[in-house]
Amino acid sequence: MAKAFFRLQKFLVRTQFLLLFLTAAYLMAGSLLLLQRTHLVIQQGSRGTSGNQALPDGMAGAGIADPRTLHNPSPRLLVAMEAMQEPSLDQRHGPRWLVSRNSELRQLRRRWFHRFISDQEPVQTAGFKAMKPTAEHKGTYVGCFSDDPRERTLKGAVFYDLRKMTVSHCQEACAERAYSYAGLAYGAECFCGNTLPARAARPEECNSECRGQRGSVCGGVSRLSVYSVEELRAAAQRRRNVIYRGCFRAPENLTDTFPASLIQPNLTVEMCSEFCSKKEFPLAVLRGWECYCGFPTRRFPLRQGAEGLLCGGTPNASTAAPGEYCLVYQTPVQDTRCTDRKFLTTKSKVFVALSSFPGAGNTWARHLIEHATGYYTGSYYFDGALYNKGFKGEKDHWRSRRTICVKTHESGKTEIEMFDSAILLIRNPYKSLMAEFNRKYAGHLGYATDRNWKSKEWPDFVTSYASWWASHVLDWLKYGKRLLVVHYEDLKQNLIPKLREMVEFLNVTVTEDRLLCVENNRDGNFKRSGAKQKDFEPFTQEMKDLINRYILTVDEALRGRNFTGLPREYVPR
Repeated sequence: MAKAFFRLQKFLVRTQFLLLFLTAAYLMAGSLLLLQRTHLVIQQGSRGTSGNQALPDGMAGAGIADPRTLHNPSPRLLVAMEAMQEPSLDQRHGPRWLVSRNSELRQLRRRWFHRFISDQEPVQTAGFKAMKPTAEHKGTYVGCFSDDPRERTLKGAVFYDLRKMTVSHCQEACAERAYSYAGLAYGAECFCGNTLPARAARPEECNSECRGQRGSVCGGVSRLSVYSVEELRAAAQRRRNVIYRGCFRAPENLTDTFPASLIQPNLTVEMCSEFCSKKEFPLAVLRGWECYCGFPTRRFPLRQGAEGLLCGGTPNASTAAPGEYCLVYQTPVQDTRCTDRKFLTTKSKVFVALSSFPGAGNTWARHLIEHATGYYTGSYYFDGALYNKGFKGEKDHWRSRRTICVKTHESGKTEIEMFDSAILLIRNPYKSLMAEFNRKYAGHLGYATDRNWKSKEWPDFVTSYASWWASHVLDWLKYGKRLLVVHYEDLKQNLIPKLREMVEFLNVTVTEDRLLCVENNRDGNFKRSGAKQKDFEPFTQEMKDLINRYILTVDEALRGRNFTGLPREYVPR
């Protein structure tokens, strides 16, 4: 009996140690798996910093990495140039002589960062006490107000910054655009206007902490923390935000065309612009001592300008002589007739791509489409900086079908056939390559330095990306089911007709006034800043020979599919 009991006791001790060992092994295995996944993400991020790697289109946001910057293929993966022989003329029609980049492009997937997504909701807790506005800013706190997106009062301009929004940042942005009030909501959104919201809310309802300033309040859920920025506005240099649009023939009935007017002796541009800004109109029109405020309309479309002498002055003149012509200025106020956007109320039955090579103006085209249709565009990737600029479709899953179209740089049979139709945006490869190289070294709004252009990176970049430009177009022509080919240069020169064509392709009906609003806001926030090099030619003759062959190949393929060939300016230089 004692022997049996001893054996049982020994078995239980062994079992206890075995269970302890298995538990420890399980925990260690889980930890190793977590570390391995973390290492994979870090390793992918480090690949984007290699000097020999080129980055496709996408703005890198603060704290958010574009998936294409996390996992960029090297030039050797993009195209095996050592194996690529000079193509004969009879081989130029097909893409066989172009090494396919599809396997690399399949890896350019959308990467969601859970830490970022978890930060999207406003900071709120049960029993959260109302924060007191900080005194670090110069504006005057007015109070907490209700915010109804359908009937928004502060709608003159809208800004997002999900990482660094502060009260001062919002106030300065509104003051520079000649607005009187700045309102903050959700801890990250900034709204500007000249009229206070109608409904006040309890102070404790504004309980969202500013993303970029701990301890300060930036509104709440459907609540605005409103500040008066009159003092900042008075100190701002408003004249620098007034843009001369030109001299135009005045409409027959000025009072019917423009909603607001002012007649005053010794009227100046500053006086008229200030008056129209307070009325929240984007145009200030001067004729003699008369000042009119309004929008571009069918009566006054700002299409055909006249010589400045017919207005009795020049862009530097402070007044315009009375007569049949008038001087037109763009005020700092944003044209809000086309800024309202939303997701599709029902899932789209047609899955549409907005496809382009990086640097071809895809983001700008999205800006135009969103403002023309009133619907958000999606993206195959995720770009936090674009989301901050108001592209809310960035955060939506690209296959949700809640957006009017989806941005993509992908090519290859599988990736293309996922879409029912596509707008194929093509830009001059010389311009596209320079734009993408600028983006790689200076972001979307800057310019690469001389040192960058003269480095060995530039020749490798051209060798790799020039072939991608051609293969991207050829793949979409081959596998695309229903295509609308749009040339960037045509869209830029003939904005309204081309944009109307794109909108009709998307099966959306828009008004003429909305298209005119888009034209008035055509640039958005996508113009490069900084010193642009004049008469700069970074392409060697060898590079030109390579690119020119690709241009001829793509042009022939377009014509073979009964599309219009490439614009003349693409023709080999």
